[in-house]
Amino acid sequence: MKDEPKLDCDVLVLGSGAAGLSAAVTAAAQGLRVIVAEKEDVFGGTTAWSGGWLWIPRNPLATRAGIREDIEAPRTYLKSELGAQYDAAKADALLERGPEMVEFFERHTAVRFIDGNRIPDFHTTPGAGTGGRSVCAMPFDGRELGPLIDKLRKPLSVTTINGMALGSGQDLAHFYRATRSLRSALYASRRLAAFGWHKLRYGRSMHLVNGNALTARLLKSAADRGVDLRTRAKAIGLLRDASRVTGARVEIDGVVHQVRAARGVVLACGGFPHDVARRARTFAYTPSGREHWSAAPRSNTGDGIRLGESIGAHFDGALEAPAAWAPVSIVPTHDGVKDVAFPHLIERAKPGVIAVTRAGKRFVNEASSYHDFVGALLDTTPPGEEVCAWLVCDHRFQRRYGLGFSKPFPFPLGPYRRSGYLKHGATLAALAAQCGIDAHALAETVSTYNQYAKQGFDPQFHKGSTPYNRVQGDAGHEPNPCLAPVENGPYYAVKLLPGSLGTFSGLATDAQARALDRSGRAIDGLYAVGNDSASMMGGCYPSGGITLGPAMTFGYLAGLSLAGAQPATACASDSEQKCFYPQGQCNDTV
Repeated sequence: MKDEPKLDCDVLVLGSGAAGLSAAVTAAAQGLRVIVAEKEDVFGGTTAWSGGWLWIPRNPLATRAGIREDIEAPRTYLKSELGAQYDAAKADALLERGPEMVEFFERHTAVRFIDGNRIPDFHTTPGAGTGGRSVCAMPFDGRELGPLIDKLRKPLSVTTINGMALGSGQDLAHFYRATRSLRSALYASRRLAAFGWHKLRYGRSMHLVNGNALTARLLKSAADRGVDLRTRAKAIGLLRDASRVTGARVEIDGVVHQVRAARGVVLACGGFPHDVARRARTFAYTPSGREHWSAAPRSNTGDGIRLGESIGAHFDGALEAPAAWAPVSIVPTHDGVKDVAFPHLIERAKPGVIAVTRAGKRFVNEASSYHDFVGALLDTTPPGEEVCAWLVCDHRFQRRYGLGFSKPFPFPLGPYRRSGYLKHGATLAALAAQCGIDAHALAETVSTYNQYAKQGFDPQFHKGSTPYNRVQGDAGHEPNPCLAPVENGPYYAVKLLPGSLGTFSGLATDAQARALDRSGRAIDGLYAVGNDSASMMGGCYPSGGITLGPAMTFGYLAGLSLAGAQPATACASDSEQKCFYPQGQCNDTV
């Protein structure tokens, strides 16, 4: 170790998702020297594959649009949703400092947001909101990153159109309507033409959306602030003296360096979705740890959590759920070695699709959140049986909305059928035989469902009955945007398995994102953010964006804490300008 080359900084951030980059940019904005160490050869982590949404009640974009709510409303919602998992200090940190975080990034960095003012919370418990609590990264021109664009993780391939990602809201809606609206067809044609040019000229789309845009904007902000951004840099151990964490040993391009961090280290390595051994200990339904598929990058193997545990940080596994559940289907590849999990986040709410077990019975409101969907599947599966379900639709539905990885018209169905991904049958009985579903029960289930779907009513599971259901459905379909009969063969099905978008269990932290030991004492110089920290939602999932919202907020708070900053204090030179530096150290270049 004595001969290892040394690097010096004030703050060392391990990982490059939104949480880590938020901490890095914030700390750098306070004048600190920051190194970001990413073990892969690209930046972005799970964030770069995500939808890019942040749950930040009372955010500035909502306020500017005239949506104002008292802090008690979202606080009440969190209390009613989280129950015994509610942590008042962390809830207050998110609700009070989250809007401040958004303002800081909008004012002082390249990060820009679009509003989600029409997006409701997942549930209708007390305090639920019907909009104004979400923001998403604004689309970004990747050419502004310069050479860094080659270090940005590309969007998850199976959720794109040959590499072109679609943004939330109207971007996606236009593609759904492209065969039924001239305006949407022209829009889609322009997008495809631009993508074709970008692909030819740059090798990838430069119109970045969703989490890819958020990562790109954070990377540009970090580069603008002089953050030392390193890829192929894997932390293999923490450094500490008698009282505090002082840095880490980091293998950079195959050479181990001692990176000394004068202020501290931030763990932001993306949790443990691909740590099979910890999954076996933590996920009750998967005794071997292998009966689970995650849509997170395969490199998220729990490095940060193990590093924290090695010096006494406490892993908190006592959450309502250990992961952000999501139903996935497995997309086969040519070699069959690196099959990819496709997360089913959207089409389940569209009119004309149902989910059934092998017994041929519905078990859930298909338009419920992805987390609730898998929770219901786990609850309905008898012990010892494979946890799986089937999404079933007719030809009309598949051609209009697609089914999982199988794209809608005008994309051909042949490749999906030949690969075995998309099961099909001229009749429901033939489809049931293909899937191993009880044919009699499936026919009975579909008949009952159709009877009510034609009336826009679902007495069994109330699909389409909540604001969240309806916003995910098809607004142009009446009387219920989530209900239509399944009646025009041929019929199609895709097998769903329990998966996740990331993990919830993680290192215990306080409201400043400092890692805690088993006694609840903060470990000096060590912070954990994003999925390396135990979710402040306690394993519950009250709304979209409850991963990235806290991730960026607590990353921001970690950056301020490392700098000893007093946020939002007035600059003596400008009573209207908020200063994000330590009191008395205003810097007009912020």
